[in-house]
Amino acid sequence: MTDMTTRTFKTTLFIVIASLLIQSCKTQYEILLTGNDVDAKYEAAFDYFNHGKYSKASQLFENLTVLTSNTDRDDTVHFYWGLSNYRFRDYYTAETNFSKFLMTFPYSPFYEEAAFLRIDCLYRSTYRWELDQAPTYSAIEIISQYIQENPKSTHVPICRKMLAELNERLDKKAFENARLYYKMEDYKAAWVSFKNILKDDYDNVYREDILYYLAKSSYKYALNSTESKQRERYLTFVDDYYNFIGEAPESPYRKELDVLFRRAQKALGQYSGTDDELKEKEKDFERERKKLMKQSLEAQE
Repeated sequence: MTDMTTRTFKTTLFIVIASLLIQSCKTQYEILLTGNDVDAKYEAAFDYFNHGKYSKASQLFENLTVLTSNTDRDDTVHFYWGLSNYRFRDYYTAETNFSKFLMTFPYSPFYEEAAFLRIDCLYRSTYRWELDQAPTYSAIEIISQYIQENPKSTHVPICRKMLAELNERLDKKAFENARLYYKMEDYKAAWVSFKNILKDDYDNVYREDILYYLAKSSYKYALNSTESKQRERYLTFVDDYYNFIGEAPESPYRKELDVLFRRAQKALGQYSGTDDELKEKEKDFERERKKLMKQSLEAQE
């Protein structure tokens, strides 16, 4: 045997031995994943699922979707593929799984549960109010549709809670966006923004706060205006003030707005009290404000 032949033989032998070693080092899971034994793979997938190993279960169920296509196991495999991803908290993938399942298996016994789990995935994939709310709008639409189509479902109560929370999030975003203008001391823009919220969303959960900031915005806009435009803008504040006390006469904001109302009346030449009376009212409000702040701090401790 020549040196060249010897070297070729050794190289080939090394490759064969290395391949055998690699093959022997494969885990039971890797063998299952690459094998074609449907029954073994199916049983293992459920075994991993039942033991909380959802990532491995998901891969096996995904693999089985091809092997069990058009069999009586088809819908079960697809449902548990989605459920494995759901339990693994991969809600984006799970939502995709369940959406496909609902289109493919409309008569499956898993259909209603898959529809609810898809909703839960959408709900869990939404963002806090400071971020983009496009997923929130999508979730609200799908949840509302589910409630309409499944009014007797046992999932309806939790779906209503989801809707309430998501709508509150949108309400808060609208309120905080408008309040940002107020914080920036752009009182005209703040007033317009708060006014638009009231027009577009009468039932906003922050309605009392919105009415309060609407009145404060119109007052400060008038206060900072040129003298020639103050009268008209103070009258706008007076309208906002009356709207506020008409809806929230017992509000903790009432005393502050009462003080602003008397100041506006004085600026309009309509205040019948004395300056001392006005100052006393302002002192009463300041004492009340400090009391409320103290109570708020104590509640946080």
